[in-house]
Amino acid sequence: MKIELQNLGFRFGDAIVFKEINLLLDKPNLTCIIGPNGSGKSTLMHCINKILIPVEGVVLLDDVDIKLIGFNNLAKCVSYVPNYASDTFAMTVMDTVLMGRYPHKDVNTTDRDIQFAVDNLKLLGIENLSMRKSDELSAGQYKKVLIARGLTQEPKMLMLDEPMSNLDINHQIQVMKLLRKLTRTKQISVLAICHDLNIAARYADRIIMLANERIYASGTASEIITVKNIKTVYGVDCRIIENEGRPYVIILAGLDEYDNFTRSDFQKNIDLLV
Repeated sequence: MKIELQNLGFRFGDAIVFKEINLLLDKPNLTCIIGPNGSGKSTLMHCINKILIPVEGVVLLDDVDIKLIGFNNLAKCVSYVPNYASDTFAMTVMDTVLMGRYPHKDVNTTDRDIQFAVDNLKLLGIENLSMRKSDELSAGQYKKVLIARGLTQEPKMLMLDEPMSNLDINHQIQVMKLLRKLTRTKQISVLAICHDLNIAARYADRIIMLANERIYASGTASEIITVKNIKTVYGVDCRIIENEGRPYVIILAGLDEYDNFTRSDFQKNIDLLV
């Protein structure tokens, strides 16, 4: 499956989010989108899956404008896992994951549908939660439920908006290893928004950096995660070291004046106030 963005642009009113986005996603690999807050990462994903309609350009799925593709048919190819989801009412984990079968099933749920859900619950290591209600889960557990639901949709491309949010470091590593493995074993293309530069650098096959309303850079981790790019895009100084052939970012941030306050300094200021 191939997704191509041609001269894509989007704005909210007069505020330009991005413009002139040209991008080809045609390989089963793990691509991470990085960039500062407000650079359009989530909006770009929403344009790909028709949550939002771009004001300029076109999104092509196998050379067909997605505007001409029905939502149900698009959902058979592209699955989207949001950063968070608010359920109208609490459902069991199994029922939530089975919602991923909606584009493929008829009226009744089949044994095959259930097997897909069970397999993906096991894949995420949360099969023990299958009968728990969503409002009984931690934020991290529910994040893994959403990922399992996305995989149960049986997509050719899995898009995830900040899949690492609400996960501790151990589960972040587990999920990123799983996503990378899926691109190899199931030939799924994975597109993930990631704020952690080191997580992206460690696991991504390709990194897309958004900034200044455009794709600022695109390439391998070593090509994108550089001192110059991070200073230009994020406005912070850093040092880059190599770890197992991948770049690792060390942010150089000094202490400010408040970190040098002693207890007596604090008391003096309180005394002045009273």
